Amino acid sequence: MLTDQTWDRILPMFRQEALLKNQFFAKENEIARKIGFLETGVVRAYFMNNEGKEYNKQLFVGQSIIGAYSSLLTAKPNLVAQQALTDCVVYTCNYADLVSLFDTHQDLERLTRKIAEYYFIEKEKKEIEIVLLDASQRYIIFQKEFPTLEQHIPQYHIASYLGVTATQLSRIRHQFATKK
Repeated sequence: MLTDQTWDRILPMFRQEALLKNQFFAKENEIARKIGFLETGVVRAYFMNNEGKEYNKQLFVGQSIIGAYSSLLTAKPNLVAQQALTDCVVYTCNYADLVSLFDTHQDLERLTRKIAEYYFIEKEKKEIEIVLLDASQRYIIFQKEFPTLEQHIPQYHIASYLGVTATQLSRIRHQFATKK
């Protein structure tokens, strides 16, 4: 947990912003400068291959940290865009300003490390699932992790996140619907 002194330092650094549906929080090929706390809404992190096909890498649902973390750490252009799939409320701050507090506020540095560890574990879990589980098993996990998301975003985004085509997802959904 953060101390009251740390809260007093970081709260003025954050600004509430509306991120409207389809707007970008982080664009590809730009150097990221800000980090955000997604209060409400859905944001996808995705990349595009040479043929222009998009692959949803991650879905962030309200109460999540968003930002082009690799770009923030390396100061190199971002490779993974982050785009709002719904209207969102985001609290943003300049990442360098936040990091400048680490030496004097070790609780903030510790919290930031724990958040990074959490996202690393989530990334590894998804990588294992995409290789070891079939599409139906991944869909079941998706439904447990994001129980209401199917009502808020297009099916092709869910299919991309699961690593299947929209047609495959439709078949999987139909298969589960007929079992009920």
